[in-house]
Amino acid sequence: MGERTGGTPADRAGGPPGGSPADWADGTRCVHAGLPEPAPGQPFLPGPVFAAPYHLDPWQGPAASPNGYGRPDNPTRRLLEAAIGELEGGDCRVFASGQAAITGLLLAVLRPGDTVLLPADGYFPVRAFATQTLAGMGVEVRFAPTAGPYPALDGVRLVLVETPANPGLDVCDIAALAERAHAAGALLAVDNTTATPLGQQPLDLGADLVVASGTKALTGHSDLLLGYVASRSADLLETVTAWRTTTGAVPGAFDAWLAHRSLATLDLRLARQSANAAAVARLLAGRPDVTGVRWPGLPDDPAHPVASVQMRRLPGIVSFDLGDAGRVARFVAASRLVAAATSFGGLHTTADRRAQWGDDTPPGFVRLSCGVEDTVDLVADLTAALDAVRPE
Repeated sequence: MGERTGGTPADRAGGPPGGSPADWADGTRCVHAGLPEPAPGQPFLPGPVFAAPYHLDPWQGPAASPNGYGRPDNPTRRLLEAAIGELEGGDCRVFASGQAAITGLLLAVLRPGDTVLLPADGYFPVRAFATQTLAGMGVEVRFAPTAGPYPALDGVRLVLVETPANPGLDVCDIAALAERAHAAGALLAVDNTTATPLGQQPLDLGADLVVASGTKALTGHSDLLLGYVASRSADLLETVTAWRTTTGAVPGAFDAWLAHRSLATLDLRLARQSANAAAVARLLAGRPDVTGVRWPGLPDDPAHPVASVQMRRLPGIVSFDLGDAGRVARFVAASRLVAAATSFGGLHTTADRRAQWGDDTPPGFVRLSCGVEDTVDLVADLTAALDAVRPE
C-alpha cells in the first residue's frame, strides 16, 4: 500500500520543505483541509453558523452574497465540503447522512427506463431501497458481487460499487471497472465509506462519482450522521446539488462543524485502527475456533492482490464467523474492550452481528471495527474473550 504518512515534503516530492498542499502527506492534509486563510484574532476553524435566513441586499437580493437561505447556503457546510473535496480530489456536497447521500445520488442520476448495477454484497439498506423504491419507479435494478464476475454493461446508466464491501470486505478493481463502464456509456460511482479518501482515491482511478457515509471512520467519534457525494464533473455535481436543494437533505451547521473538527485527526485514527486490524486479523486467522476471517491486508485474503495495489492504506475492519448468534453474544459479553454496536470506524472497538440487521450473512458472522485502543491491550482482551467462549 502506498501510504503517505511521514517524512518531509522534500523527502516525498523532491521539493523544498513546506511545498504546495498537493505535496503534503496525509496528516498535514487532514489538519489543514478546508480551513480559511489565517487572520489575526480569528480561530483556526470558525465556529458553526446557525442561520435560516440571512440579510439580503435590498436591490440585488441573493445575487449579492453566497448566503441567501439556510437550506442551500451555509458557510460552515461549505468549509466542510472544501475539506472533504480536497481529500477526495473533487468537488463535494455533504448530506444529512450516508443513506441520504447515496439515495440522493441514485434518485438524481437515474430516470424511469434506466438500468443500475449495484453490489450484491454491499450495504443492505441500499439494496432494499433499490428493490423497494427504484424498481417501483421503473428503474431496472441488477446486482453483481463486488469481486465479480460483472455482467455486460451495455445499456447500464450507472454502476455503483462499494469497495471494500460492507460487511464482507471484498474488493474490486476500480480502474478496470471504470474502463469497462465508460466503454459501455455508463457512469461509475464508488462508495468510499470503508476505505475513506486516505485509503483510496476513486476519482484518480477513473470513477465519475464518490459517495460515502461520513458517519463512520471519516469523522470517527460516533457523535454525528453525515454523508457526501464528490465528483470532478460540474454537470453531475450540479445535478446532485439541485436534488439536495430541492429535497432539503442537508446536515445541520453544528454537525458540519463537528465533522470538520474531527477530520483533522483522520490520519492518526486510521493509522492506529489499521495497525489494530492487522494484529487482530493475524490473531483470528491463527485460531481454529474462528472461521471465515477476512481482512484485505492478509496475504492469503482473496482481496489482497487488488487491495495491495489499489489502496493506499487498509481499513480497521475485520470480519469473521463464530458459528452462531449465542457464541457472538457470549464473546462480546466476555470482552472488556469490545462494545456491541452497529456502525464502524469509531474510536472504540465494536462488534456487530450483521444478520440481526437483515444482511445476508451467517448467524455467527461478526464485523469487528477496531478502535484506537493500544494494540497489545486489544489483542489480549480478544484472546481472553475468545478463550472464554471456546466451543465444547
